[in-house]
Amino acid sequence: MMKWVKGIGIALVVIFALFYMISRPEDAANAVQGAVGAVVTATDAMGRFFSSLAT
Repeated sequence: MMKWVKGIGIALVVIFALFYMISRPEDAANAVQGAVGAVVTATDAMGRFFSSLAT
C-alpha cells in the first residue's frame, strides 16, 4: 500500500514541476538557479571546513 501512495506522490510532484516549468519558465529557472546556488555554497563551506580541519 505504501509503495502505491509513494508512487502517486512522486507522480504528482513531477506533474506539478512540469506544469510550473511550462506555465512559468522564468520563475522555474530562477528556482533551479537558487537550488543549485545553495548546493554550491554548501559544498564550498564543507570544503573549507575540511581544509581547516586538516591544517
